[in-house]
Parts: sequence; structure tokens; C-alpha cells
Amino acid sequence: MHRALCPVESLYVGQRSRAVLSCSLRGRVDVEALSAAFDAMTRENPTLRSRIVEEGSGYVLRLLDEDERPRLVTRTGDEDEAYAAELNNPLPVGGPLSRAVLVSAPDGRSHLFVLVVDHTVTDGHSSIALHNALWARYRALVDGEHGIEASGSDMPRWPRPVSLLLPAADDADTAKYLDGRVEETRRHSVELVPYDVRRASATGQAADEGAPVDGHIEVCRLTLDTGLTTRLRRTARSRGVSVHALIAATLLATARRRLDGDGPRTLGCLSPVDLRSRLSPPLPASDMVPAVTTHLQTLDVSETSDPLDLARTVHARLSDFIARGDHFHEMRITPEIPRNPRLQLATVIVTNMGVVPGPRLPSGLEAVDVRLAPAREHYFPQAGRSPVMACVVSFEGRLAIEFPHYTACFSQSFMQAFRDDVHGGLLDLVSATETEPAPAAAG
Repeated sequence: MHRALCPVESLYVGQRSRAVLSCSLRGRVDVEALSAAFDAMTRENPTLRSRIVEEGSGYVLRLLDEDERPRLVTRTGDEDEAYAAELNNPLPVGGPLSRAVLVSAPDGRSHLFVLVVDHTVTDGHSSIALHNALWARYRALVDGEHGIEASGSDMPRWPRPVSLLLPAADDADTAKYLDGRVEETRRHSVELVPYDVRRASATGQAADEGAPVDGHIEVCRLTLDTGLTTRLRRTARSRGVSVHALIAATLLATARRRLDGDGPRTLGCLSPVDLRSRLSPPLPASDMVPAVTTHLQTLDVSETSDPLDLARTVHARLSDFIARGDHFHEMRITPEIPRNPRLQLATVIVTNMGVVPGPRLPSGLEAVDVRLAPAREHYFPQAGRSPVMACVVSFEGRLAIEFPHYTACFSQSFMQAFRDDVHGGLLDLVSATETEPAPAAAG
């Protein structure tokens, strides 16, 4: 049994990116029930128990044999070490497209659950929905609820690619849109943040281009408590912009301070755009497919640029992009990206997952922390510079920004300083709004 990947999905095969969802737990975990819950998820979602196979000029998803399908992995260990290990553990082409791991402390009272899914078959919304559905199944099993037996038949229900669900469009209009986007990238070449890690050979000289790279993935994290998260949302509302725009503007200003020279520099901001709610009919988050496109905008940013002005620009341009329906055009031209990589080349990449629920657990088990971060296999230290990635999501009213990076490109100290500057910038935006005098009453 197999299902062909559409051209958009096939792009993720080469990128080897994956969603890494983790949940820190306190209390007792019924391993047998959790294993059964994960088995139920892979049974109901055939993409999770598939492998990627090259076929002809494209790729297909092919079901794994029963003895090859992913099963829950359990072990004892340290939570931080376990997270770092899973973050750097790939999902190779030809193997399962999902992995579930439970790492428990020696006393059995604290645990880290990690769910990893290949981006070829998921996006942020569907991976969160899967994570929550898995724990809902676990809760039902532990609580002894009835009617939760295996559903469906042996015939897999493959989800349709989002590229086949887009509204009809004229090929000439799509070609015109592509020409305009390519021309725009030619006229506005963006600058990237230079790496702070210098590659050196054993002799102390610059390393050869083909020299092996010693690095690993780390995630530098910025978290806001519920109070500061609420204040940030209040600031966005009072300024007539989104929280996403405030964060993007702060990231752009922070990136500009990492570039040499005075005066304005052309920076790019790439915002993923969810398509699920914008399709007709809407696509449920439970459908395991990547249902996201992107919006790239360029801005002239100087060291004296007002972050609020940047936020207004980011917000207005993204809103206009969606209002015009260009998000559908952007999805249609995605297969052109390998030939025109500048179509997605940005200084900062800022996701906007919004406010999402955490898992609902049975009595006696508590979710202390939930995280979502992207990871991938291919990093290019020899390039000397790259975009800075920021994954933004609010679980249970607490906003977090995850900064995944490769240590052969950006050092831990560099990313920590970048994170701290973003934190300070967001605090400045909130404080400036709250200290402004209220407008005088009319009359």
C-alpha cells in the first residue's frame, strides 16, 4: 500500500526536517497504556507507520511491515540529556516517519515524553493535534473508558495532499505571480546574520570546504510567564497589530544589531501561513499533512528603526497578502523553490502557532512543560551566514520562543545573547505602551 507525495510534500524529503514535541511529566506513567495509545495513533494515521521510497521521478509513502512499524521506546535517564539526544536523532529516509520515546528518572516520578514526526507528513498544528490525541487516548485507557477499541479497517485512509485541495486557479495567473516574486527577490536582496563560529583546521588555518563539520543541534529558549504573555497580547491589541508582528519586529531589530555598518540594511522576514482554516471546507488539524505556506517580506532596517513601526509594516503586509489570496499562489509556486531558493531566503524565520492547548492527562499525572521545536539534518557552516529561526507557540497561556541552531554555525553564547536581546526588546515594547498616558476624554 502506498500514496504518492505531491511536489510540495517532496520538498521536505530533501530538507529532512522534523517536528519535535516534548512533554515533561510528573507522576506515574502507565507504560503499557502509553504504548497502546501510540500504537493506536500509528494505526489510525498510516503516514506515521510509513517510509519514504523513491519511485520514478518522485517519492511515495509506503507502509512499513508490521515488525518495522514504530513502537514506543522506553528507557531511564536524565531529562535534559534525553531531550538533547532526541533532538539530534534523525528520521532517515527509508525508516519510520515517527518516533515516540519515554525517558523516566530512576525514581519513576518524573518523565520526558518526546514525539518526533517527519515534516513530510506533518506541520505544527497537526503534530500538536497528534500529541494531544495520543494523550487523550492514554487518559481513556487509564480511566477504563469504553468504546476506545481500534477503529477502522486494515485499508489505510491516506490524507489528501493540501496542494490538491487549493481553489482552482488560472495557470497564467500563477505564472505571473511567480514572475513577480522572482523579480522582487532580484530587486531586494536580503542580508543574513553572520555565523560567530569560525571553522579552523588542525593547523589553525581556515578549514577546507569539504572538511568534516563537528556540530550538533541545540535549542535556546525564551519563555514568558502568563502575566507577561497577557501584557504582550494587550500591547499588540492596543497597537492594532498581532503578537506575531511584535515578535517579528523585535527579531528583525535584534538581527540588525548583528550586522556591521551604519544605516538601513535590507532584511527579510519569513512567516509561515497556516492553510487549514483558509481552505473550503477547512482542513482539520488531525489530518497528518503539511498544510502551510510562507510569506516573505523585505524591510529596510537601521539601528534606529522603531520596532513598533516595523511591527505595523509586518502586520499590514501579511494581512494584505492573505486578503489578496496570495497564500494560495505561494503554495502553488512552492515546487519552484529548488530552482529559485531566494523565494524563501530571509534574515529571520518566525513561526506563528498562536495559542494552543496542552494535553489533558488523567488524575495523578501532570504536564509540567510542553515544547515544540523544529530540527533538521542539513546545516551549512561553510555558508558563513544564515537565517535565524524562531519557533513561537503559546501552550496554556505561556508564550515561548524556541531558537534551534547548529553549534558549528551559531555558538550557545551567541544564541543566548540573541535571545536575551529579544526578551529585552519585548519588555521595552510592553513597558512603553503601559507607561504612555491615556488619551484625554473627548468633550
